[in-house]
Amino acid sequence: MKSSLVILSAAFGLAAAVPRHNHHAHHAHHQEMKRDATATENVDVFVAGPTVVMYSLNGNIISESDVLEGIKNGTLVWANGAPSLADPSSSIVSSTSSAVAAVSTTFLTSASSSSSASFSSSSVAASSTSASSAQQSATPSASSSSSSGIDSSFPDGEIDCSDFPSDYGALALGYLGLGGWTGIQSPGFGSSRLGMTNIETVTKSKCGGSNCCAEGSYCSYACPAGYQKAHWPTTQGLTGQSVGGLLCKNGKLYKTNPNYNTLCITGSSEVTVLVRNEMSSSAAVCRTDYPGTESETVPVTANPGSVANLTCPDATYYEWTGKTTSAQYYVNPAGVSAEDGCQWGSSANPWGNYAPLNLGVGYSNGAAWLAIFQNAPTTNEKLDFTITIEGDNMNGHCRYKNGQYCSGQNYDSCSSTTGCTVSVSSGTAYFVFSN
Repeated sequence: MKSSLVILSAAFGLAAAVPRHNHHAHHAHHQEMKRDATATENVDVFVAGPTVVMYSLNGNIISESDVLEGIKNGTLVWANGAPSLADPSSSIVSSTSSAVAAVSTTFLTSASSSSSASFSSSSVAASSTSASSAQQSATPSASSSSSSGIDSSFPDGEIDCSDFPSDYGALALGYLGLGGWTGIQSPGFGSSRLGMTNIETVTKSKCGGSNCCAEGSYCSYACPAGYQKAHWPTTQGLTGQSVGGLLCKNGKLYKTNPNYNTLCITGSSEVTVLVRNEMSSSAAVCRTDYPGTESETVPVTANPGSVANLTCPDATYYEWTGKTTSAQYYVNPAGVSAEDGCQWGSSANPWGNYAPLNLGVGYSNGAAWLAIFQNAPTTNEKLDFTITIEGDNMNGHCRYKNGQYCSGQNYDSCSSTTGCTVSVSSGTAYFVFSN
């Protein structure tokens, strides 16, 4: 089924945090993914089906009549000119074929919006048996964002440290109590060649409201779904700690990575990784703020019946002492909000750093490596829903269900402790959340 998705406004993402000791486990998980992904099972082959035209506003599918009315009365406008659709006025077509096809994504915006998303064309696979399930599979491309200024160059030395840089794509997370930042680190310095010493992580209790990002601190931030933080200093922790964010110097904010002028960048362009939530409850997925405090504070909320983008970093995204990295996501129980689940928690609830399950996502050696594994040794808690990895050009099978991590052609090789991994060479992969 070929689907054309018209996005009337940009998608959004959240942010989450994780503990410092996970820095070492983070690299270990990436290596484990490469060792495990050796299966050679056959991959399902799909054929193209009929065309379906779908429309989405703020990440929600809306009717064609609402789109046409909005364009007619001027409340909705095309961001970069009307798209070239074969028949933009045709009704949504239902289909009984099981097909996978490219999704051409065109962005629109509200006429009252001060900023508009850019045109993007992406290859997003969608496996569907009806038009309604095709809607769940569609997604905005990674070049869209509800956060203003996502592609704007950040001006060094112009923004006060007390002003969170929302106008440059960063997402403010007020519920963390750090002035919108995902984490703040105040390091001492040893030799610039050897690394930073005496790195102090600023807590909510030590934060002075909007003045959390104090002189000499590195102030980390979240980016919209599909994007990731672009700034961290060249010099990192002397004993392996990571440090990330903008530098507060002489009362102003400065970029720390000379390779990027923007605050946020996309992940790998080779494989798109999405969460598809088929449950009736939302699910909070929290990425480790890395490099940085390494807490699970970078959030993405997967709403019922929709998809959300999990940024897939290239292995060279962040390197220190010769080690490459992948992203680690914490998956909270169904219904737990990002505000509760994407921050440091306690053993009283299976949330945050005590979330039952982790997802590993990273691109290296010509493939995306996707893993599902227990959040061990932190907790033995079991997640209350099923996660299955599906996608294009996938090598291996992996599913978590009822406390078991299962691989094999028929998910018949299971363990209650050992996770599973697949590799995806190109196209789109889904972590499917279901009851």
